[in-house]
Amino acid sequence: MISGKDPTDEPAARSARPVAVHVSGEMDHDHATQLGAMLRAALDEAPEGADIVVDLRNSSFCDSSGLNVLLTTQRLARASRHRIVLAAPSHQMVRVLQLTGSTDLFTLVAAP
Repeated sequence: MISGKDPTDEPAARSARPVAVHVSGEMDHDHATQLGAMLRAALDEAPEGADIVVDLRNSSFCDSSGLNVLLTTQRLARASRHRIVLAAPSHQMVRVLQLTGSTDLFTLVAAP
């Protein structure tokens, strides 16, 4: 269950407190709708300019459905002047991003 960098997005330019979304389990076809709803809610609630930090410490897997949700959310975030930060992505998640050429679309950090 689910419980690219832009130069203007540098940390110094961000003053709003980040909004955290904690993901657990698999980001797959069975959970994509729930994941998308959680991320859209975070975008709706986030103060202007706030990062949306997706805490992946407890996420075990990401397939194309999960990646599609993240990519869609990233596009919405940029349109509303937010940034998606993937925190503590697993080796598998980083590999999916690399294989799909999506690594530069997200900011990756070791831990939230």
